[in-house]
Amino acid sequence: MDQNYLQRILTSRVYDVASETPLQAAPRLSARLHSRVFLKREDLQPIFSFKIRGAYNKMAHLTTEERERGVITASAGNHAQGVAFAGQRLNIRSVIVMPATTPSIKVRAVRERGAEIVLHGDSYSDAEARAYEIQATEGLTFVHPYDDPHVIAGQGTIGLELSRQMTARPFTVFVPIGGGGLIAGIAVFLKSIMPDVRIVGVEPDDSDAMVRSVRMGERITLSQVGIFVDGVAVRRVGVHTFVLARRYVDDYIQVSTDDVCAAIKDVFEDTRAVMEPAGALAVAGMKAYVERRGVRNADLVALTCGANLNFDRLKHIAERAEIGERREALLAVTIPERPGSFKAFCRAVGQRSITEFNYRFAPRDDAVVYAGIQLENANQRASLINSLRGHGYPVLDLTQNELAVVHLRHLVGGRAPEIADERLLSFEFPERPGALLQFLEALDETWNISLFHYRNHGSANGRVLVGIQVPADDLLRFGVSLSQLGYYYVDETENPGYRAFLK
Repeated sequence: MDQNYLQRILTSRVYDVASETPLQAAPRLSARLHSRVFLKREDLQPIFSFKIRGAYNKMAHLTTEERERGVITASAGNHAQGVAFAGQRLNIRSVIVMPATTPSIKVRAVRERGAEIVLHGDSYSDAEARAYEIQATEGLTFVHPYDDPHVIAGQGTIGLELSRQMTARPFTVFVPIGGGGLIAGIAVFLKSIMPDVRIVGVEPDDSDAMVRSVRMGERITLSQVGIFVDGVAVRRVGVHTFVLARRYVDDYIQVSTDDVCAAIKDVFEDTRAVMEPAGALAVAGMKAYVERRGVRNADLVALTCGANLNFDRLKHIAERAEIGERREALLAVTIPERPGSFKAFCRAVGQRSITEFNYRFAPRDDAVVYAGIQLENANQRASLINSLRGHGYPVLDLTQNELAVVHLRHLVGGRAPEIADERLLSFEFPERPGALLQFLEALDETWNISLFHYRNHGSANGRVLVGIQVPADDLLRFGVSLSQLGYYYVDETENPGYRAFLK
């Protein structure tokens, strides 16, 4: 099988349309990570993504009969652009099924290439199922985004380029994983000719189908996937890609949404280019790998594999980047309710910048304030908290408290002690036109809504915080109603942040 893939990679047709992308030094990241960091700039391809390689290679190898019938695929966006681009260049009819949550910049780019678009479902898996239904009806050829030997070989040409571009030996390559086509192609080529090269796969911690499958020894299907890193939101990896990953990938690492947001900022500071979340995933993994494994003085390569980002998502990314960098502490601090307390608190903070301070007067002896405080590095948070406690301030650390980060900072001071039997729930649902209205209409009107907080972050998923008054003897029926609602939710009633600010 190795020789078959090597031959396919070496005879690939990708350079009919794709570019040999540069391997660019990243001096800022290199200095921070105490290593030599390079970025393989696949975001510079004609469709701003590596996906043009595999899609074009597959379609260039179709028979005359297959070309005449046309092709169909399912994609969260970048593979769709690759198929549409290839279809336009090769004069092949292309039908693209995309999740309804796909960023509009990707939908528009596909439509501009002349492809026929069908929006269906909330994830790649939903779109894939619909694409196979259409394929069976219309007799089209399916161009799989990752689980096809020609697609894998097309992506593997990146490994071919790296073998020429990286002069240092050995080196470590960090590769994002969705369905596995990219890492399978790169790994099979590099490990076949340079066994000392280390391949590390990177996945979001809420879309980690490959690493779970490898650990289980068989392909598993995730019950749900996070859709912030939409380019890798896959519930089940491919048959071919799973076999190749098990054989050739050395290690895996998982990262959070905040890690990815911080990596987008890192890439921007070194290149002045703005990555989509999947495009910065490998950089996030590289940073986490260096920190967790204690790597120093190494040669590291990360693939910046896509830059198809909706501009309005930058707002959400910018808000979360500092958290991902661990350069901000979010604290609930109890201070005396009397004049001069804020000034005294600022003195206790010292020369550090206060990034946020939320407070509302209440007729009590003490007030709980929500404070954001800038840090130079993550290690300063513990010393800051100890310093404040040394000045007599009770402190609750909310830096990693998702409820506090997303909602409570906007609701501080909203206590309502007269509200009885309140349950606090946070909901998530795919962000698309009409989604919030659909959510509201689906709520059972039996119980009174006592709190509601929603903010559109330009993200792929909408988040709502709801307080609902439910008497104790009605909790069982309430639980049944929530299960029928059909949205992912978390009961936050016992969350310490809720009890500090809103209860």
